[in-house]
Amino acid sequence: MKIFLDSANLEQIRQAKALGAIEGVTTNPSLLAREKGDWKRAIRQICKEIDGPVSVEVIATEASAMLTEARDLVKIAPNIVVKVPLTLEGLKAIAELHRRGIETNATLVFSANQALLAAKAGASFVSPFIGRLDDIGQDGMQTLQDIMTVFRNYDLTTQVLAASIRHANHFFQAAMLGADAATVPPTVLFDLVQHPLTEIGLAKFLEDWKSR
Repeated sequence: MKIFLDSANLEQIRQAKALGAIEGVTTNPSLLAREKGDWKRAIRQICKEIDGPVSVEVIATEASAMLTEARDLVKIAPNIVVKVPLTLEGLKAIAELHRRGIETNATLVFSANQALLAAKAGASFVSPFIGRLDDIGQDGMQTLQDIMTVFRNYDLTTQVLAASIRHANHFFQAAMLGADAATVPPTVLFDLVQHPLTEIGLAKFLEDWKSR
């Protein structure tokens, strides 16, 4: 499973990159709004830091305006993937961008039906939001499993990118279900490294070494 970092903070991205574990980055308007300075410059720096895909979301709500934004976004760097919300207008934009050879990430996906439509339109990635489904009492992992089953039934090439990952168990379950990728916030990524037995074992080794 590919691991992407869900962040627009360059320092966080550099810290994650140093671990040798991330293969891409996802951003959204909320994440970019938290960063100071010119957002395009920030994206350009991220794209230089990361060789893999960097998802950047359109803020327009009509297909024609989404296409205009997308044309500008892909000029920033060659590894830009255009994030498009899964709406009727978004599907139109995804289909047209696919025809133009521009990679897309269908975001705000909450059902297998939406994911299938995005794949049929030519999305490069679909991003089911696991945590947000859990927030409203639905089973986010069941939705991810449903999407994986449908995609395997028809050998769809669109990659399933598990998003809204809230904790290490979400990450583990996404991997067990065979998600193509997961995007995780820095706190979750760093938490994946932690285990109490690792700390206990290390302390014991060091103690024994000192007493030699």
